[in-house]
Amino acid sequence: MSITVDRWTERNPPNPEQLRHHLIVEGYRVFRWSDAAGTRYANHAHAEHQSHWIISGELELHVNGETYTLRAGDRDFLPANTIHSAYVPGDQPVVYLIGAKD
Repeated sequence: MSITVDRWTERNPPNPEQLRHHLIVEGYRVFRWSDAAGTRYANHAHAEHQSHWIISGELELHVNGETYTLRAGDRDFLPANTIHSAYVPGDQPVVYLIGAKD
């Protein structure tokens, strides 16, 4: 299994409450998170499936030698136990929802 990314194609910016509702309907436990520009997370994995849904800013995920840049409205699907790292590029913080499920 590997990461999957859905790109935001809507004209309007993402609505955090609608995104949260969507994740909950899919069975995720959801919390809001934010990281300052320049934040780095070293290689790690999670025991549960995760989905990061970007509200604002950018987040780079590094998985299996590939880089995925997520912007406002973009969403990833990260299977459990996938080794990955993350970085917040640029000079703006990133705000996102994290959905987790077994």
